Amino acid sequence: MTTVMTRVDVALYEEQGYLVVPDVLAESELEPIRRELEQLVDKASDVTENDDVYDLEDDHTPAAPKVRRIKNPDAVMPSVAALLRHPVLLDVLTQLLGPGVRFQTSKLNMKAALGGSAVEWHQDWAFYPHTNDDLLAVGVLLDDVDETNGPLCVLPGSHRGEIFDHHANGYFSGAIDPVQNPIDFSTAVPLVGTAGSMTFHHVRAVHGSAPNRSARPRNLLLFQFAAVDAFPLVHPIGDIASFDRMIVAGEPTIEPRVTSVPVRMPLPPAPLEGSIYEIQRAMANRFFV
Repeated sequence: MTTVMTRVDVALYEEQGYLVVPDVLAESELEPIRRELEQLVDKASDVTENDDVYDLEDDHTPAAPKVRRIKNPDAVMPSVAALLRHPVLLDVLTQLLGPGVRFQTSKLNMKAALGGSAVEWHQDWAFYPHTNDDLLAVGVLLDDVDETNGPLCVLPGSHRGEIFDHHANGYFSGAIDPVQNPIDFSTAVPLVGTAGSMTFHHVRAVHGSAPNRSARPRNLLLFQFAAVDAFPLVHPIGDIASFDRMIVAGEPTIEPRVTSVPVRMPLPPAPLEGSIYEIQRAMANRFFV
């Protein structure tokens, strides 16, 4: 297989904390994902509150279903599960994380035209610190994404800085307070591209996304991956065999690699447990209005 990565790409990721790889998936590979997603959204008309599959917009009704997230789409969408071992995806992951890679979880965030919930500025690392920080998130663009329809935006180089406080009123809120933290969010770079492109951002990179201001949807499939020797500090490993079945490249290990990385635990837990949308309700000051 011919690699899509160059040394320049790897160096850019290491320096900036993000990378966009254009046109990974063909239209024929996107079509089954979109079809299964449409079927799930249609079924949301039978749902009245958040459950194990759906995270609903506040103005969702059975007559006008509005979904902001499909939880764990790899479990309910065969096309998404198949994508986890896409050769180009694995090629990029092994160059950015090393030869051993473990899948963690997936989600599909949806922003309807002229709406869609914002995701406030945060670092994924604040939610799930590990013994080392060789972790990243992959975004699969299911639609063309530009600066108008709520792209994921990343602050370049922020993955090398501090872990910002994601608490409000003494509880984890899953977001950085834009008033209390002197961060210049205007330097954020939108991760844009055509449908089928993939984005990669480091677990410590500060990122967020505004509502969709365009007349076009913005559906983004997200995967979380970790180096095989990165072990969680917050969520205990219940069964090592199940844990190791999540490996998509390389071999298992029971020897965690421990590095000197900053950690702030997401404790006490948020008053409202659930997805990031629910957790961020606890924040004191919002950036995206």
